[in-house]
Amino acid sequence: MKKYGIGLVLLFMNCVAAQEFKNTTALEADYFAGNIILHSPDLAQLITGHPEGYMLSFAKKTHGAEEWHSLYNYPDYGGYFLYQNLKNDILGNCYAAGAFYNFYFFNRKVVFKFGQGVAMATNPNDSETNNKNKAIGSRYLGNTVISLNYRKDNVIDKFGFQAGLLLTHFSNGKMKSPNRGLNTWNVTVGLNYNFDTGKTKKDTTTSYKMKFTEPIRYNFVFRTGVNESPVVGSGQKPFYHFGFYADKRINRKSSLQLGAEYFVTTSFKEYIRFRSIAYPEEGIDANTDYKRASIFIGHELFINKISIEAQIGYYIYQPFKNGEHTYDRLGMKYYITDKVFTGASIKTNNLLAEAFEIVVGLRL
Repeated sequence: MKKYGIGLVLLFMNCVAAQEFKNTTALEADYFAGNIILHSPDLAQLITGHPEGYMLSFAKKTHGAEEWHSLYNYPDYGGYFLYQNLKNDILGNCYAAGAFYNFYFFNRKVVFKFGQGVAMATNPNDSETNNKNKAIGSRYLGNTVISLNYRKDNVIDKFGFQAGLLLTHFSNGKMKSPNRGLNTWNVTVGLNYNFDTGKTKKDTTTSYKMKFTEPIRYNFVFRTGVNESPVVGSGQKPFYHFGFYADKRINRKSSLQLGAEYFVTTSFKEYIRFRSIAYPEEGIDANTDYKRASIFIGHELFINKISIEAQIGYYIYQPFKNGEHTYDRLGMKYYITDKVFTGASIKTNNLLAEAFEIVVGLRL
């Protein structure tokens, strides 16, 4: 009977804890203004003003109901909507929506936001009506937001404020040319509002050791999508990127990667033929192999079932020399099971996007 009594007490305590430390909700509203980053000479004529905009974020605030909450210092997660006026008639405006994480530091006074989503441009490149726009080649784009803010909650009742720096990025991942992309750095100020009150963090003396033991895992990855060569109007062609790599968890949050890739980028085939005809002085053979192979190193940050992946690679087989010896990749993965994952990533050469990749893979 005593055992049953203890069991009922533990069950009651768990139920109370689940209710007491469930996620709460908050709203953030920010105004920002800044400058376009001149990362390509083609953009010089397009920088005629100081872009400004607004970002609205709806956040779920974690309080320790799951282990990963305390492991990452109780982050926020949610969705955002962004509007940015680029202060140039050729560029127009951009609208974006996506998902984000807020990570807190220095006694929760400094917050780092990372978000990714999709965007729509009002004035993309058009060969007849807007051919001067070399930055945005399509109406639909990918969007990344990164910010670092000083934040104070509940200054006046449930209202607080934040201020800091914001980086916005728009690109279509070379799905259509031209695609120089747009990056802006901004100063931002805003208000936040917490809908829920009460206890904010779970009282616990449990500490989760960062040491994490796991054998080396072997990953098979297939990435695909469509892109277009630098020749505007050459048409979208499919690409197939095959990867194999080993990863080793170094702690609960991180793993290191070492692997190789094989690239079948069919838009390169037509681009090589074009270069051989248009620039005979370069001596390019029209039948040059367009395929490539590489080795790479990488890092993966695990957050619950979602992870953030960054890689740097070097081409070891590249018959068509296009001034690109290295590449990098940034992406997000979602683990459907412990062994099966999907996601999306952006591959760039010399900071210029080459491909927006849809990812499926196995981790064995």
